[in-house]
Amino acid sequence: MAPSALALVAGLEAISRGRPDRVLRLRGLLACAAAGEEPYELLIFRGFASSTTHPTGFDPDQPVLPDGVVLASAELLAGPLNPAAEQLLAAAAAPEHYLQPAAWL
Repeated sequence: MAPSALALVAGLEAISRGRPDRVLRLRGLLACAAAGEEPYELLIFRGFASSTTHPTGFDPDQPVLPDGVVLASAELLAGPLNPAAEQLLAAAAAPEHYLQPAAWL
């Protein structure tokens, strides 16, 4: 059984604390009443997750994912992230794949 999206992100954040040289980019869709579905992107770096496509709250004790998010894929990047020169370390895979610490290279 696959973990919930919130449990998945919590597990990935925990692993990322030990890998400050990695950024995990998760992509998926957010169900919206007005627009149907919108692309959703989340970055996880050094134990913290933040959305690049939607507002993220300031309280780290609140869930970072809004209701209706489905995370479909994850890419591993070299960190810290340099948007002008991203270094892809592992191509897109299922987000659950990265719950294995060895997948973070």
